[in-house]
Amino acid sequence: MAFITWNDSYNVHVREIDHQRQKLVGLLNGIHDAMALGRGKDVIDSIIDGLLAYTQTHFATEEKYFELYQYPGAPEHIREHNDFVKRVLEFKVEADKGRQGLSIEVMLFLKDWLLKHIKGSDMQYGPFFNQHGLG
Repeated sequence: MAFITWNDSYNVHVREIDHQRQKLVGLLNGIHDAMALGRGKDVIDSIIDGLLAYTQTHFATEEKYFELYQYPGAPEHIREHNDFVKRVLEFKVEADKGRQGLSIEVMLFLKDWLLKHIKGSDMQYGPFFNQHGLG
C-alpha cells in the first residue's frame, strides 16, 4: 500500500515538473514499502542514488524555468534545493558506512520535503509559470 498517493493537490500544473515530482513520491513509497517488509537496509543505496538522479534532473528543470521567466523567488528556492542535495549527499556517506536506521531517517526526510517544499515552496511558482504560458 502506498505511503503517499499522488493527487491534484501536489500539482503545480506544469506537466514536465509534475511528472518529475511524481518520481520523488515513488521513491518515498519505495522506501516505505521496503521498510514494511523489513528490507529498508536492502534498498537504501538505490533510493539514495535515485534521489541524486532526481535532484540533477528535476532541480535543473525548475532552475532553467526560474532563469527563463525571471522568477522572483528563485534565490530562496535554489537555497532549498542546495540544502536538499547537501542532505542527500550526507545520507550517501552514512549509507556507505553502513549506518543502521538510515532508511527511516531518509523516509521521514522525504515526507517532510514533500509537505514543506513540494506543497509549500513549489506551489508558489506554479501560478507564476502558468501566467507565462508554461503548463
